[in-house]
This record gives sequence, structure tokens and C-alpha cells, in this order.
Amino acid sequence: MSLVVSKFGGTSMADANCMLRSSDVSLQRKSNIIVVSATSGTTNDLILLGDLAEKGQLTEVEALLKKITERHTQIAKELSADEQTTTHLQELFSELDSIARGIFLLRDCSAKAKDVLMSLGERMSSALFVVALRQVFKKQNHKTKVGLLDARTVIKTDEQFGKAKPLFDKIIQLCKENLQDCIKGETVYVTQGFIGQTLNGSTTTLGRGGSDYSAALFAEGISANTLEIWTDVAGVATTDPRICPDAVVIDEISFKEMSELATFGAKVLHPATLLPAIRSHIPVLVASSFEPQKAGTWVRKEVKNSPLIRAMALRKNQTLVTVSTPEMLHTHGFLFQIFKIFNDHKISIDAITTSEISVSVTLDNADSLNKSLLEELGKVADVQVEKNLSLVSLIGNNINHTPGLAMKIFEVITDVNVRMICYGASRHNFCFLVDEAKGAEVIQKLHRQFIT
Repeated sequence: MSLVVSKFGGTSMADANCMLRSSDVSLQRKSNIIVVSATSGTTNDLILLGDLAEKGQLTEVEALLKKITERHTQIAKELSADEQTTTHLQELFSELDSIARGIFLLRDCSAKAKDVLMSLGERMSSALFVVALRQVFKKQNHKTKVGLLDARTVIKTDEQFGKAKPLFDKIIQLCKENLQDCIKGETVYVTQGFIGQTLNGSTTTLGRGGSDYSAALFAEGISANTLEIWTDVAGVATTDPRICPDAVVIDEISFKEMSELATFGAKVLHPATLLPAIRSHIPVLVASSFEPQKAGTWVRKEVKNSPLIRAMALRKNQTLVTVSTPEMLHTHGFLFQIFKIFNDHKISIDAITTSEISVSVTLDNADSLNKSLLEELGKVADVQVEKNLSLVSLIGNNINHTPGLAMKIFEVITDVNVRMICYGASRHNFCFLVDEAKGAEVIQKLHRQFIT
């Protein structure tokens, strides 16, 4: 039997109609496990709720609690939820209220408390989706049982609250032990994305966008044949259609290309999503729950065609940090010293270039820079910081073995100043930094040259 794990994002869970539509898709696709995100906007509301409670703004906290509970109560009403579901929702509302008031009283929203708070979005939406799916199954006279699975019983993680790391071997073991009725096709489970649990029972989250990752972990855990990511776009586009109206949906893309595209700015897939799928060679479909008749994009290990340039990505709000000193010349250990400073401050570096006496690195968020970091770097070298830049990435195949490619790229954008180039490290990616005001224009020109 073919095993399918399907994940539905927040827009696919926005209201009762969206849930029923997504349930129809689940039935058509013969999904075995359905992983759902929180209803659209709820995660942001929960983050805000924690912030308001920590600041002691009780009136605003109560108003937001009311907004969240009313949103889910309305969906339950429109779905004609049964008494068991209504009671379960009330228990979740009470838990939400208690956590918010606890944060308010302590004036402290720790990472651990925040994870419990944020887990409630998926826990509420999954309870509602079970109702929608059972209705669709009943209407179509589909006899398979529908069960609500608490993801925390299977998705075990370390104790890094806010961005927990899954314990892969443990997850696979628990899937085999606890999901045999699903693997045999006897039960379809609805479960939560984004959340997990430590071995001692504390709730964790996998970081923003972690619902895709959860779905991939479940797919690996049950040895699924397919992982499906259902969202509000019809697949992975050649670039952001909001930047370039000429962008088209890609029919297929390799794991390696998609990893580069996701890492360098594409928002359709969470970058970490692909890791379990790559390990287990599970094909991934990205498609729209609003237009399920469209083919979507398949992400596979092997693809039929491998164009030089498959897609392009633009990542804004980039910062360039350049560290320079003559002491770097012919001196071993200098780069280790520089990167250790970034490591000590837990700052992730993206692109890197070096010369005889300097090294330049890009950071994805200017907010990650702090006075302490700059002071430490300043003790060993001169430091220059440039903000308001965008990283342009061209994703494809054999990029670092294609003569004349760089010349063709820069001939198209002769009027744009390029601050940094990364070329040669990957056969799938060519990226460079430009002024943020020029980023969209560069993508448009290069898309016309290489894709449309």
C-alpha cells in the first residue's frame, strides 16, 4: 500500500470552508497522516499574546484571548462540531488562558513557556480538522477511521526550546511502535505540525515554518512513499511572482536545487523540511489546496531535465561584515579566530569571500549584530558593516563548470554595483550582493535573460 503524508498550511486551515476543502484534497490523495498548521494568523497572535502578557498589559491580553477563542469557536460552530470536540476545545482555551495569565503574573515569557503557548495553535486547529475530515469521509461513505494524534507522543526532541532538534532514531522507533494501524491503512491520523516534546515530557517547537519539517519527520517515520505540502500557491515558481510577474511554476526540481532555493530565499518550503525526505528518498509534492487540479511541483532526487538556471531567489535585509587586517596575510588560525567569535555569539553566517588580508561574510538579519560582537571583532581587525543589501541567487546545474556564465549575468546588469560574489563552492548556486533598492530589478532582468 502506498503511504502518503500530507501537510496543510495556515491558509489551508483559515476557516471552516478551507478545512472542508483541504479534507476533500486529503480524501482524493488518500492521505494516511495529515499534518496541520495553526489557523491563519494564530501563531502570530500567540507570539503577541506572550509579549503583551510579559509586559503586563492585561487588558490587551484579555482582548487577544477573546479574539483567538472566538475564531476557533466560530469554526467549530460552522462545522457543527460534536460535544467531545467542543469540550476538548474548551480545555485548550482554559490552558491558553492559564498560560497567558501565568506569564502576566511572573512578567516572564521564557522560551519554555513560549513553546507551550505556541503549541496551542496547532492543537486547536487539528481538533477542528478532525471534525471536517470526518464529515467529508461520511459524505463520501469512506469507512476508514479518523483519529487525532498528539504529535508530541512521536516527535521527540532535545531541550533547545524555540528551535528544538528532533531525535530522528527515536521518532522512527515511535512511529513503528505506535502507528501500525495507520501504516496498515486502518486509521487516518490528523496531527500537529511545528510541535514536539522532550524525553522528560516538556513541549517544544521546531521553529517557525516547522510544520513542513514535522510532516517530513512523519513521512520518514512511517517510510512514506510521498510527502505532500499543500499551501496557497500552485507549486514552486521560478522566482517570486510578486517580484516578477513572468514567473512560472516549475514541474520538477531536484533535492539539491530545492535545498539551495529554500536556503537562499524561497518561502514555499522550510529549508530543513527536505532533510528527512532526502535521507529516505521520499518525493515531495508542493501544490495548492485551493487549486488541487493543478499539477504542482515535484521535488525528487533525480529529475529528467537539468537546466543551467532553474530558478532565482532574492533575500532582503542582508548585512555585509568585512573584517580586515594585514596580520591575516600568511597567518594560520586567523579565520578560526574570526569564526569562533561569530560562533560564540550564536550567529549564523551565510555567504563568505576572502582575500589576502580580509574576509567578508553575509548575515541574514542585521538585528543579529550587537555591540559585544563588534567589539570582539574589533580587537583582532578593522570591522566594516554595510546594511540594506539583498542577496541574489541563481539556482541550477553545473553552474561552476559553465564557461561564460558570469559574463552573461553581469552583462545584463551593467548599471548595478555588485558588492560581493560567491561562485564556485556549489555547482547549483551563484549568488551575489546588491543594494536592496536594486534587488527586484536585478531579478526581473535576469529572469527575462535566462528563464522566460
